[in-house]
Amino acid sequence: MSDIWPSELRVSKDRQRLVVTFNDGQSFDLSAELLRVLSPSAEVQGHGPGQKVTVPGKRNVAIISMMPTGNYAVRIGFDDMHDTGIYTWTYLRELGERGAELFSAYEAELSEKGMNRDTAEKPR
Repeated sequence: MSDIWPSELRVSKDRQRLVVTFNDGQSFDLSAELLRVLSPSAEVQGHGPGQKVTVPGKRNVAIISMMPTGNYAVRIGFDDMHDTGIYTWTYLRELGERGAELFSAYEAELSEKGMNRDTAEKPR
């Protein structure tokens, strides 16, 4: 079990952001889009190396639910009906610390595949 865990998880009124505050005082403001396109689910990450897919068209996705998963994670549901991602405290911390870098890499993947943040289509 990690020594770092969230002391607060707060969804914005417009459901577009999740603020995660950790017990060490660090706080991160994560967009719903970031959380959705970098979901730790098998649907996004695949079941093994090289199976990760790029999910386009999620610029305006919203958070509609959060369910605790044990003492180590939260399952986040989105308005596109994706709700299989289990976000561990460690992964939420990584998204907070490296979110800009990871999102930039996501945008590059979209561009390479001829996809964008606004047009929904099958992930590839």
